[in-house]
Amino acid sequence: MHREWHAEILIVGASFGGVSAALAAARAGRRVVLTEETGWIGGQATAQGVPLDEHPWIERYGSSESYRQFRRSVREYYRRNYPLTEQSRADRAFNPGAGWVSALCFEPKVGRAVLDEMLAPYLSAGRILLMLHHRPVVVQADGDLIRAVTLACTRGGDLLTVAADYVLDATDLGELLELGKIEHVIGAEAHDETGEPTALEQADPLRQQGFTHLVAVDYRPGEDHTIERPLDYDRFRAGFASLVGMSDDAALRQRRLFGAGMADPTRSAGSVGTAEDRETRAGGLGRRAAAPSRPYQFCIWNFRRVLCAANFLPGTVDSDVTMLMSGNEYRGGVLCGVPAAEAAANREAARRMSLALVHFLQAEVEPGYGGGRGFPGIRPRPDVFDTADGLAVQPYIRESRRIRAEYTVTERSFHREQPGRQAAPERFPDAVAVGGYRIDVHEPHPAGQSYTLSLHGKHWPQQLPLGALLPIRVDNLLPASKNIGATHVTNGCFRLHPNEWSTGEAAGHLAVFCLDHAVPPPAPGGAPPPVARPPPRAPCAPPPNWWPACNGAWSGTAWNWSGRTGSRR
Repeated sequence: MHREWHAEILIVGASFGGVSAALAAARAGRRVVLTEETGWIGGQATAQGVPLDEHPWIERYGSSESYRQFRRSVREYYRRNYPLTEQSRADRAFNPGAGWVSALCFEPKVGRAVLDEMLAPYLSAGRILLMLHHRPVVVQADGDLIRAVTLACTRGGDLLTVAADYVLDATDLGELLELGKIEHVIGAEAHDETGEPTALEQADPLRQQGFTHLVAVDYRPGEDHTIERPLDYDRFRAGFASLVGMSDDAALRQRRLFGAGMADPTRSAGSVGTAEDRETRAGGLGRRAAAPSRPYQFCIWNFRRVLCAANFLPGTVDSDVTMLMSGNEYRGGVLCGVPAAEAAANREAARRMSLALVHFLQAEVEPGYGGGRGFPGIRPRPDVFDTADGLAVQPYIRESRRIRAEYTVTERSFHREQPGRQAAPERFPDAVAVGGYRIDVHEPHPAGQSYTLSLHGKHWPQQLPLGALLPIRVDNLLPASKNIGATHVTNGCFRLHPNEWSTGEAAGHLAVFCLDHAVPPPAPGGAPPPVARPPPRAPCAPPPNWWPACNGAWSGTAWNWSGRTGSRR
């Protein structure tokens, strides 16, 4: 069966940015069709299992109100539905997972439930029509306009063609850019093109950040849940032999799964911590973060823990639940710019790599349970994602195709050592969002560190200019995820959770603005009108001390929540 619909705004991909875009458009009274290839909405925050990674001031400023609403709602969901300890319930900076990567680590299903609640009134009113299990297969273009997108149902193969006035690409890989032959960039640009101090001498389309297929596990000491030795185990095992946490910090240069002295890792310390921890997580400024206290020991188990048993009343949760994302970043192939069969093979290899990591931790890592080899009590949790093996619904994608935009944000705009940038970043008159994440590029640096650590403290927080959302040619397609006018380098900060949310929200508002101001698609063969530009504004503008405060915090050796140092996503 082949159905045909029309929408004012079609959003392809219910990623974190896609959901944000749909909410922005629906709240403004527009009708939206939102499609998603999987059965999950929320992308990296839910289906991919990646706890929020945010800047250190997120509790106080540096994000939009809708993003703050999402964060508040996650905490409130736990307060409504879970038997929390008295301390956890009273903690305004409550962190359900007490993971040291973020001030707010939570279970993927809770994130999905909160997004469902945020969408619910608009779904009931018919302003948003959500179509799960649909992937884009054809983009119908007419000159500089996208007329329609055809999607195939992944459960049966039926086709759905949606014609729309505006189309937003919120897929994690910028899939509409390739399907519609829309001008875009893949991989790393050359220094001569961008002028960035960190750019390569020569462009390399296949230089894309690795992707990771996360897996959820808990721990049952004394039990044996060792999985079968996966295919290609020997291929990946050598990379696990020197397994460390995701940081260049000396404190993590050890193959220790659980923190030293954690007598009972099934119920390690909860979210409250010391008073200094709470102040830091709530956005304390003007000083370096507190030294790591017991609840935030540097260890792989706590790195992206999404459920901390100590936060709940005794008898509620038997064990912490954590996401394994240390040592299983797949760099053996890429997903963009290669044939579909090769991309699919790389996805499958990334799955096997993560299963190999589970087996390694269960059977071989030293020191292991009782001082021996491995922790056989590590147990994959299929229920966390409703998958057979505990792997996330989708791999975590760090880098996408990116539009050729009217304006491309380069490192020069906020590199503190560039001429004219020592006192402040470039100020964009058309800024539509602000972001506070440093550049985080998972590649080796000539100095011997990762690029992330070698660039630490050298960048201001960033703004998202409107021009980065405008393709150079196509008039009615907007990016709403990691596919904006950024470079391989600056993608390292714009790809993170709060920035992706702001990108989607800005794209949703822009589409509404164009519709509200009656900017019609041109008739076939006619000259296309210019895309309407909203007046310069910054809906989530920072307070006056935003840039100095960020500079002061980033210029130190640690920018962190509760003492975590140099975390890398």
